Parts: sequence; structure tokens; C-alpha cells
Amino acid sequence: MQTNLADFIKDTPEGREADAILRACVHCGFCTATCPTYQVLGDELDSPRGRIYLMKQVLEGVEPTRKTQLHLDRCLTCLNCETTCPSGVRYGRLVDIGRRVVEERVKRPLDDRVKRTMLKEFLPRGELFKPAFKAGQLVRPLLPYSLRDKLQPARRAGPWPQREHARKMLALAGCVQPAMAPDINAATARVLDMLGIQLIEAPKAGCCGAVRFHMNDQEAGLQDMRHNIDAWWPYVESGQVEALVMTASGCGFTVKEYGHLLAHDQAYAAKAERISKMTRDLSEILPEFEGEIGARMAGRIKERVAFHPPCTLQHGQKIRGKVEGVLRAAGIDVVLPAESHLCCGSAGTYSVLHPEIAHELRDRKLANLEATGAKEIVSANIGCISHLQSGTATPVTHWIELVDRALAGAAR
Repeated sequence: MQTNLADFIKDTPEGREADAILRACVHCGFCTATCPTYQVLGDELDSPRGRIYLMKQVLEGVEPTRKTQLHLDRCLTCLNCETTCPSGVRYGRLVDIGRRVVEERVKRPLDDRVKRTMLKEFLPRGELFKPAFKAGQLVRPLLPYSLRDKLQPARRAGPWPQREHARKMLALAGCVQPAMAPDINAATARVLDMLGIQLIEAPKAGCCGAVRFHMNDQEAGLQDMRHNIDAWWPYVESGQVEALVMTASGCGFTVKEYGHLLAHDQAYAAKAERISKMTRDLSEILPEFEGEIGARMAGRIKERVAFHPPCTLQHGQKIRGKVEGVLRAAGIDVVLPAESHLCCGSAGTYSVLHPEIAHELRDRKLANLEATGAKEIVSANIGCISHLQSGTATPVTHWIELVDRALAGAAR
């Protein structure tokens, strides 16, 4: 694609990056076949190819409108298009750049500004979110459906192992996961403890930065990232930990991007790069122990399980087959649903900002999951788990909770 970027951006690091991405696009349209919003809305401007045209116009100096902003807002940033693209177009980075530029030039309606401000100031702060979430659960029956939808009952965390091990790894508690699903990290700690690894949560680490960064408050998102690097650095610099293990694939994808996103920050670039290289999704850790897990769990999970691979795992981190591999090695009948590549509609704050599209995608995903005949649905990201659970009576859990339950039974 030929480009002629406007003076305001062409000689900036973002401008050079955007120019290279735009030039890689050959207009083939393969991306439209796997774009969730295009499948739901049928509008070319709600497809990756259409949004690329819009962003190209804006970056070349055409003044954006509220309509431009809305088409970019509707993108789930699921990155399915990146998986599909034969030319390797890095659409995710382009849409981050395009959204920021449009945000600076188009004033949002008041109600939209209020909603977004509340989300980006409230969700990343676990010390605020946790008590509010608990209070919301107490009055859940009195709330409108749009809020009840987000207040699924939280599972109890259970004990955190206290044994010391030579092998140690860091975990990110995150912002909403400790309130909504405290058992995920606790279950991870118990499983790793049984395998000879000690899991540590750095007390000062918080939101990975994705919430604010992807709501176009990019500097605040970068500041969240710097805060986490500061919290983790003493463990990393001293060699106490061998890896950062992520139990939420959305956070894992973001932390793996720290090195790129902070590459132009002289104070943090080298640290961010090291943090990104040390970061592993949980599904990248456990294959080392498939034999041991399989021997301990053999025959303990007898019913079929359906796995929903989050977009941040399969399209963002390009990790496919590892969760299924661990579960199958343990003798579990795990299946992928039809259209397993498609987004469930959660996408961070998307299900709050665009509930109609999010619910249509959720119901389509659940229909495919339930068609497998599975008695339990597992996933690898808190957002997907909560969103899917809001639409079904079938239990939806993190896959590590399944492993933890089985191993706990084997230990008795």
C-alpha cells in the first residue's frame, strides 16, 4: 500500500512504525473472513481492511469524525486478522496508533467520556475494585441486567502453599482477578508447589497496563507498566526468580509487549525488554511436567471438558495446543469447539462499552461450546471466563483450577 503520511506524524517513531505496517497491507481481504465484528455487522468499515483504510486517511491528514472513532472503537483487538494475514500486517499496533491519534482529534459524547473515565480509573485499582465488587454481589438481585452480568459469584481462593523451593517464579495478581477469581493464582501456586516451584506475588505490582492503554489513555497505561517493572525488578535483578508466570493470557500478552512499548523510554527500555523475555504464560511452564501431572491425574477427570482459547493466547501470544496438551497428557477428554478461532466478545472493557455485539459473540461462542457435550468449560483468561459464565449454567473455570482439583484428589 502506498502511503504519504502527514507532517504531524511521519518523522516520529510511531509514524515510521505505522508507515511500515500500512505498506505491508496488500488489500487481499483475507482478514474479513475471520473478523468477528465484520461477521456480526457486515460493514466493510468494521473489518480490519476497512479500518486500515480509515487509519491511513487519518495518518495522511484527513480529519477524523465521530464515525471514524466508532468504527475503531468497535474493533475487539482480538488479532484474529493477524493470524489470518498472509502479509504479516501488525494490525494491533496500527490500531493502537490510529486510536490515539483519533482520540486527540475527536471529542467523545459526554456519557461515553464518563463511562470510559470510570472504567479506566476504577478497574486498574484493585484496592477500589475488590470492595466494590463484593458490595455489588450483596445487592446483585437488585441491579440491572447489564451490571448483574458482570457480578458472577467469586470462588474461594483456598490455601497458598508455604513451602520454600529452590525454583521460584513471580506471578501477577492483576487488577480484577483477585476479586473475581482469587482461586486462579492460588490454584497455580498449589500446582507449582507440588511440582517443586515456589510462586511469589510481588505485593506492589498491579494492573498490567492493558486497561488504560487500550482505552487510549496510553501514557497512563505505560505508567502502570513502569510501576510493575519497579515492583518486579528487585526479584529479577537479584536472580531470585527464573520467570514471570502469567495466569491471565490478556496480562501475559501485554507484559510480553513491555519491551516494545517502552523501547523509547531510556530509563526503562532495557528493564522492560528483560521483563518481556522472562514472561511465560502458565501453559508454557507446565508442559515440562506433563509426565508427572499425567501420572498423578490419570483417570481422575472422567467427563468431557471444552476449552475456549482466548484471543490473547492464540492470536496475541501465538500459543496453540499447549493447554490441550497438558490436559490430554493427564487423561482428560478435552475438545475445542467449532469456530474456536473467534472471539467470545469479552475483550477487556469491550463487553461493557459494546454489550450488544459482545453478547451476540458470547452466545455464538457458548452455542459452539455446549454443542461439544462438555460438562465444564475451561479457558485461560479471567475476562473470557467471567463473560462466558454470564451466559450459561455450565461451569466456566480456569484450566489450572481443573488440574488443581484433580491433583488435590490424588494427594489425599
